[in-house]
Amino acid sequence: MEISNLFTAGGVVMWPLLAFSLLGVALIIERIIFWVRINNRQNKVVREVLQLYRLDNVVSALDKLQKNTDLPIARIFLAALELEEATPEEFRLALESEAQAEIPLLKRSQNIFETIIGLAPLLGLLGTVLGLINSFASLNIGDVGGTKTTGVTSGISEALVSTASGLVVAIFTLLFANTFRGLYQRQIAWIQEYGGQLELLYRRRYERGDKSYVPTR
Repeated sequence: MEISNLFTAGGVVMWPLLAFSLLGVALIIERIIFWVRINNRQNKVVREVLQLYRLDNVVSALDKLQKNTDLPIARIFLAALELEEATPEEFRLALESEAQAEIPLLKRSQNIFETIIGLAPLLGLLGTVLGLINSFASLNIGDVGGTKTTGVTSGISEALVSTASGLVVAIFTLLFANTFRGLYQRQIAWIQEYGGQLELLYRRRYERGDKSYVPTR
């Protein structure tokens, strides 16, 4: 069956399912670009920044971060390192507050994905019900094999096609949504790991009275 015929056979619920599928594809592409950009550069940049900071080259570390402010973890580090003469507690709070501010960006579109995953099968089920209603409405026991049999088969086709379409949209979206959720969880783990390393370096400098921890303006 051709796509156009399949769409027609599915009935009225195929329109919202089409909208959901187009929206889902657009958001999936946006998230793929986002995560590829981060994963290709982030670890290298953060390791270089930590190494520069470990070698007391604070100015170069800040310059490296400012050149990569499109990375969430770079913005988190800058929020803490740009504080003037902060105590270790203030430094830690700056890291944590900025990390919390980055969470909505990392989880962007997750609620929409969950909505599509939840509603697509329900729309398919609605199509099933509507198709069966059409089948029963066309059913005439005294006309078995007659012209009204076409309405029965059309209703059954609508029921099956809409159900299958709803499941396909939900499964496709669920696959990518779970992948993005895993990337988000791994990103949070990296933020905690690298943030802890930076906090430890800062605390050591602060405790020994090394004023090189203060960023140079």
